[in-house]
Formats: sequence, C-alpha cells, structure tokens
Amino acid sequence: MSRKVRVRFAPSPTGPLHIGGVRTALYNYLFAKKNGGDFILRIEDTDSQRFVPGAEEYIIEAFTWLDLQFDEGTHLGGPYGPYRQSDRKDIYKKYVDQLLEKEAVYIAFDTPEELDQKRSEIANFQYDASTRGLMRNSLTMSKDEVDSLIESGKQYVVRFKIEANQEVVVNDLIRGEVKYNSSVLDDKVLYKSADNLPTYHLANIVDDHLMEITNVIRGEEWLPSAPLHVLLYRAFGWEETMPQFAHLPLLLKPEGNGKLSKRDGDRLGFPVFPLEWKDPKTGEVSSGYRESGYLPEAVINFLALLGWNPGNDKEIMSLDELIEEFSLEKCSKSGAKFDYEKGKWFNHQYIQLRPNSEIANIFYPLLEEKGVDVSIDYVETVVALVKERVSFVKELWDQSSFFFVAPTSYDEKVVKKRWKEDSPAHMTELLDVLKNIDDFSAHNQEEVVKSWIEAKGYHLGNIMNAFRLAIVGESKGPHMFDITATIGKEETLSRLEKAIKEIK
Repeated sequence: MSRKVRVRFAPSPTGPLHIGGVRTALYNYLFAKKNGGDFILRIEDTDSQRFVPGAEEYIIEAFTWLDLQFDEGTHLGGPYGPYRQSDRKDIYKKYVDQLLEKEAVYIAFDTPEELDQKRSEIANFQYDASTRGLMRNSLTMSKDEVDSLIESGKQYVVRFKIEANQEVVVNDLIRGEVKYNSSVLDDKVLYKSADNLPTYHLANIVDDHLMEITNVIRGEEWLPSAPLHVLLYRAFGWEETMPQFAHLPLLLKPEGNGKLSKRDGDRLGFPVFPLEWKDPKTGEVSSGYRESGYLPEAVINFLALLGWNPGNDKEIMSLDELIEEFSLEKCSKSGAKFDYEKGKWFNHQYIQLRPNSEIANIFYPLLEEKGVDVSIDYVETVVALVKERVSFVKELWDQSSFFFVAPTSYDEKVVKKRWKEDSPAHMTELLDVLKNIDDFSAHNQEEVVKSWIEAKGYHLGNIMNAFRLAIVGESKGPHMFDITATIGKEETLSRLEKAIKEIK
C-alpha cells in the first residue's frame, strides 16, 4: 500500500529567507498538491548560536503573502508536532541512545584546540575511520574513563561511525543514481552535550521518519549530505520508510558564475528576499519583493520556471495550472540563471491580468501620500488607461500624475521641439473649438477637433503635440482625447488657457 505524499520545508531561523529557499518551498508545495499530499513547515533551530529573533515569524509571513498554505507547522499545529526542533529535545536523546546501543556512534571528548592541533599535523584532516583511533573518544578510551568524564560534566559530542570503502547509493528523482564512497565522508557530529541538542543531520533524519515524510525536495547544496542520511537510515533500520530524494538545481548569479547572493541583488538593484528585512543587530534594511511592488502571483510564476519547464512555450500560469503541470522529472539538473529582468516582465503581465479595481486600490494609498483626493472610480478609470505602461504599481504615478495634478512647468526640450511660433494662436483657436463641444466624450472630441484641423488645413501632428504639451506638461501619456475626457472639459480648458499664457 503506497503512503500518502508528505513533504516538508524546513528552514533555519538564522535570518531572512533567501529567494532560493522560497523556490524550494514552492516546488515542495507543487509536488505535494499535484500528488494529493501534505505540505509541512518545520523549523530547524538546533543551531542555537545562529538563531535570529524574528526570523521564524518572517518566514511564516512570507508564505502567507505568497499564499502558499501549509497543512501543518509551528503556527498551525498538527498530529506530528511539535514542529520546532528546539521543542523536540527529549525525542532526539532517545534516538541518540538507540544508536549508542547499536554501536553505530561513539562519544568524543576532543576539544576545539585538540582538533586544530590535528589539522595542523595532518594535511586535509577529517575525523574518520583513518584518524578516529588517534583521537580522544570512546573507541580509544576505556568505558570507566568515558563514564567518569561524563559524570564529571565534561562536554562531549556523539559522532556517527562511518566505515571506510562502502558504496553508498543515493537514488535521486532529478539526478538519477548517484554513487559515493563512504571514505569521502567524515564522522559527523550528531549530538552535543553542551546544549543537549542534536545537529542538523540527526534531527533531520529523526523528524523525517517520525513525521512520515515521503519525499525530501531540497537544494543541490544538500546533495553531499545525502549519502550520510542514507547511512543513518540504515543504522536505524528504517530503509523501508526512507524518503525519496530530489536535489534541485542552484539559482545562479545573473552574470558570471556562482550561486545567487544578496550582493548580486544589491549590485544590480533587485531583491533576493521575499519581504523587506531589518537586521536586528545592525539595523541594516534589505529590500523585499513585496515592498518593491511585486505581486505575489508574479513571484510564484517567475520562480516556478527557474529550474523547471512544463515542456511547452506557456509562461503565464496560475498556481492551479502550475500544480497541474508540475513534475520533478521536468526539473533541470543544471543551475538556473536568475533573470531578474524576466521577473519584472512577469510582474508587468500580472498587473495587466489584475482587475483595474484591484490595481486602483493598491495605487490609492500612494495618491493619498501625494495629497490627491479623488474617488476610487476616477482612479480606476486612470489605471485602465495607463497600466499597460508599467511593471510596478508605484510607476503609475509617473505615468499618470497629470490626471490628478495640472502641470506647473513644461518640459523645456519638448517646448523647444513641439511649441511652434504659431502654437499660441492655434491653441487659442482650439480653445474656442473645445468650449463649443457639449458632448466631451473622447470619441466626439476627436471627431470635432480633427474636422476643425482638416478644415483649417493645419498639420495634425503640430496641433496635437502642442495640445499634449499644454495639458500634460511633457510628451507622454495615453491617447490625447482619453486624457481630456477623463480630466473633464473645465480642467482641459483651464490648462489650455494657462499654457497659452505661460509657454514662451
């Protein structure tokens, strides 16, 4: 009988969540939902030295914004809790004792200074089958001596005893069969008496087993840990319930080689975190996708296609469509270049897809900050005219400010190019034409004004360019008569009169 699919995203609360971590969580989510499974949040906080206050709350808030909903987790509870590793100390000690009874691990008392000394004596030193006999541990000391040191309060670690020259096979859903020789592995520390906490390696295996995790989907950087985890499952006798592994390709720098870093974002001007982050120690503020104006569905769609492809040319996909299309077999083995410009493109596309009313409601607070007091219906009308010109909602002000505020100056370059010697006279005539229009709809204005231009034999471009300069203050904006129909007859006439007086 096949088990229900259960995946976990297990970040450490050591700072803000990197966008690569968001992509890993997204792939876990898509895989779980595609297979009718559960998506679990587990906080791996066994490294007490690196714990950062607020990091766990930040992680939860990020996924709430992205609308990637967990089925179980620290903030939700669930039948396999607790879901924070620091709340599971007693559980781990039981499994450390099991490994000690099986003699699959041993106790080591080597101090940091003693380890440094060995590194200076032995080139490329690692604590393993070839060197453990030279060290201070329960394999080289008597039981009485070991017991005495523990009773006296001497700090120790528990190390995994890895035998040399064993073939370890990792079956990866993305990379296929990957073989390792155990001699390349060191005897990893699994438990530390100093804080009565396991290291990542032990806690990870025990939690995955107890929480009945069926698939471990994580970044490529964890691939070297996979053979160790396979050996740990063997040591516990849990081979039958060992999850299937899938190691995702790295997110690479937009330029050059190497893994995407915060420095790349700072240098090129894009976020590498989902939400803005303020470092509690330094006060340094790092930008986030939310605060930079990205829509969550755009971020999801953008990240999904970094390392995975549905096998067709389709790019814009809803979360439901991504779930329907997703499979690990279609993930790339090689790293994915982080094309931040493509991220902007996705945001532009999703702004177009959002109803004008929703974009207007996002834009409205910015207008209030500018001191603009208009109805939301008016804002919605403006959004409909200009949103195709922006990639971010915050750019709407630059593209539409003239709908809300009359120009106080006129672009000098445009004046020099577009305001001819006869422009004041022509604009005065146009003013009279517009005054006599009762139906000020865009369509009717255009018919009347173009008929007047044609009847007078004027140059259409010269008239319309000068008209735009007078109303907008520069050479930009949507269809001219859409602008004047929106701001209304009174405002149009007022701006035209002002321009005739002021533009030289």
